[in-house]
Amino acid sequence: MLQKLNTKRGGFTLVEIMIVVAIIALLATIAVPNFLRSRKRSQATQILEDLRQIDAGIDQYAIESNRASGSNVVWADVQKYIKAGTRLYNSGATDILNNAFIITSVDTAPKVNAATFTALSDVAPADFWSPFR
Repeated sequence: MLQKLNTKRGGFTLVEIMIVVAIIALLATIAVPNFLRSRKRSQATQILEDLRQIDAGIDQYAIESNRASGSNVVWADVQKYIKAGTRLYNSGATDILNNAFIITSVDTAPKVNAATFTALSDVAPADFWSPFR
């Protein structure tokens, strides 16, 4: 008994595989820039929240230690009013981009570092940082 040879073979042609690869590459070129932009935006938001926590810490420090208007503040004073063990507490007054926060007195809000502002300016314009710029 002779068996008939199967002349039809299953599989994909080279053109079909190339089309699928091209579609995947197209989707990747759309998705990757959006992912990077979202990452930078979340970094900016994290830094803004850190600035708000530092500002609240400065206010608490000034009230509890009865500081006069214009008194200077250092990181060690503020650090006592930030939750221990958090990234901000252990940061040494630096943001997630390793640039120092600008902390001056009890009357002024902490400021974002110019290098951080420049690095994130494409996703966070100047009004985003108000009043911390």
